[in-house]
Amino acid sequence: MAFDVFDTIRANDIIIGVAAQDCLSAAELFAKEIRARTGSLPPICMGNEGCTAFFILDHNISDKDTFIITKSGVSYIFRAKTIRGLIFAYSLFLRKSTFRKGNLYLCDDICGIHKPQKKIRGHQVGYRTTPNTYDAWDYDQYFRYYLDMMAFGTNTCEHNGTKPDKNFRNELMKYEQYDFLVEASRLADTVDLDVSLWHANDDKETEADALALRRSLYAAIPRLDYLFVPGGDPGEMEASAFVERCKKISNLLKALHPDAQFHPSAQAPHSYPDWGKVFTDCLKDEPDEIDMVIMGPNHAYPIHELRAKISEKYPMRFYPDITHNLRCEYPVNFLHDDWHFALASTLSRESVNPRPAELRKLHRIFAPYTVGGVSYSEGVHDDVNKMIWSALEWDENADLREILLDYARFFMYGTDEEKIADGILMMERSWQGDPAENPCIDVVYTIFCELKADFPQLSENWRFMLLYFRACCDKLVKMRRSFDIPMIKNSIRAMKRGDYNKAVESLSSGYSTKYVSLRNELNDIAKKLFDLIGIQLDVEHYFADSWERGATLDTIDNNVSDRAYLLQKLRMAKDLFPDQREKFILELANRNVVDDDEIYFSVALHGLDSLGATQNGEFYMDIQGDRPYTRKTALPMSMTKVYDHFTFSAKFGGFKADTDYILTIVYKSPGNEDAQLHKITANHVTIYEGPQFGGTKDEEFDKNFLVEGFESASYEIGKDAFINGTLELNISEPLSGFKLCELWIKKKIAE
Repeated sequence: MAFDVFDTIRANDIIIGVAAQDCLSAAELFAKEIRARTGSLPPICMGNEGCTAFFILDHNISDKDTFIITKSGVSYIFRAKTIRGLIFAYSLFLRKSTFRKGNLYLCDDICGIHKPQKKIRGHQVGYRTTPNTYDAWDYDQYFRYYLDMMAFGTNTCEHNGTKPDKNFRNELMKYEQYDFLVEASRLADTVDLDVSLWHANDDKETEADALALRRSLYAAIPRLDYLFVPGGDPGEMEASAFVERCKKISNLLKALHPDAQFHPSAQAPHSYPDWGKVFTDCLKDEPDEIDMVIMGPNHAYPIHELRAKISEKYPMRFYPDITHNLRCEYPVNFLHDDWHFALASTLSRESVNPRPAELRKLHRIFAPYTVGGVSYSEGVHDDVNKMIWSALEWDENADLREILLDYARFFMYGTDEEKIADGILMMERSWQGDPAENPCIDVVYTIFCELKADFPQLSENWRFMLLYFRACCDKLVKMRRSFDIPMIKNSIRAMKRGDYNKAVESLSSGYSTKYVSLRNELNDIAKKLFDLIGIQLDVEHYFADSWERGATLDTIDNNVSDRAYLLQKLRMAKDLFPDQREKFILELANRNVVDDDEIYFSVALHGLDSLGATQNGEFYMDIQGDRPYTRKTALPMSMTKVYDHFTFSAKFGGFKADTDYILTIVYKSPGNEDAQLHKITANHVTIYEGPQFGGTKDEEFDKNFLVEGFESASYEIGKDAFINGTLELNISEPLSGFKLCELWIKKKIAE
């Protein structure tokens, strides 16, 4: 066999035993799992005579999460304090089991005491209009997902607060949010799953109305263990008022649920620059109403600073965003934020996104500061990430490949688990660099095509089909980009020769039948996935909340090269006089071309790592390439990533001595009219200081080579500013910041 075998059990011989009636519900859940894998429902009996698995509730075990597995004769004995621990125990048994031809092969020695490292291990699965999956589910699907998450050590589910007026529904939602929340809490309680509630303040509510709403809602919820109130995102409450409101909500909560904990987050509203300082100052008196502080998106301080500013009385809980790929706190390749523009433009914010290695990196950064966390999730496109994160919260040193083997064994049993695990690991690498240059994309596509052919049952497995869908998407993007690149090269050659017709012709070819077939297959997979799990991969057919909420079919055809931009510009030039047209298309061909002693830099094309300088603080990358406007007004790929921050630093070299240069920057407009502190220095020599952007305008350049919503500004850098041909460039605006996407430093043309 291709896998290690620690123990072999005939699947049809499995007998389940219980020590008492209080174990019966766990045993019944386990029996259903065995039936799903073997087709036979094993019998359940009292006592341990000849049993394969024996369930015992042991109230002497210290906590609900710890479980113990021992073996006596042929029996595996699962022992835990509550049903939660028993589910963890039998799930470990199943995660380490491979099913083949009527036999169960246990791949590892699972006996011992199993205790997690982190106290809180959960995921947000809110029933509201914005998620791309959960809003389509019924109660049975939610309960199944509870069990799936628990299989990897999750002990907390998080839902969203709502109002009792029952008016928050879309076409897919089967229940009113208020009714759902009550039942979802009850279902969680049946398996002893902790319930956390994310419940933001409404800026339009009075304090009396807010407290009355919460009193009514919290009283109706059967189980409520944690209440999470964000400081911002959403919310614009000043910090001291926020803390005072929190104290009152906490007292109300604990009157209704005495064991519940109150967890505010240090997420800062943008309208209060000093929000973080005021918030942490308010906690210096260590109010008892607060039990823990959450670190989340739009944080007031980085984790190290926040921990240092808050008393040790308050443990910290993490709110990691494992669901978004861009325009978020931890985008793909988050330490560099260099996800290739072709992938960002087509796969957008919530596409299928297994990121095991990145999550391990993120966990290693934050784990020392926290007692665990509950992730932010908007659907099952991040399903692999959820299981990876829970497994790392249980054991930070867990092997990634082994977690993925567990994932395949538990969810795609009876197939080639090794191939699936390796395919997922390689799928993450498919998002490294230019897809046209990445061989992993082809290998992953082949792997999942082979799995689909070799194991037809996988076509009915939504987790596999999600991965297959992603493999097809990556392959499609690579095919299109690989097709476009030589066409563009041929067109630019023609432009430089002044051959307008050839330039247009070179960009006008259609795609291959193989490409068209793969694109059509995406539609079929989307229908299958909607039927299987309710994921909404477009707005028109499957009612996604918006193009940005996982509607991959609405973004997959976006531009991956300058083909559309060049073609659009060439067609605009058709009616120009011949000499004007020739001049225009030559400038178009040379838009980004500079001499050896000049600089052209694009955030999208070159990445921040090429600047030779580390950016100060936490910047934001405002991706443009996936936005709907780019289908009508094509952007050059050089403008598809916009750097948004208060400072920008770069180091350049190779400039000529005794030469003046012109710096031209493309900004995202409009600027802030009130911003008066925009400053640019060259080797610490100020070359501009004043209102935002400033500089010299070139309306003809902007009209010809930019698009609406962007503008350029130029500044002179005198020869005395350069030091032996080197330049350290710094841009700052300390209050409102600025957004830029590309720049040129070119020799000043003598007048």
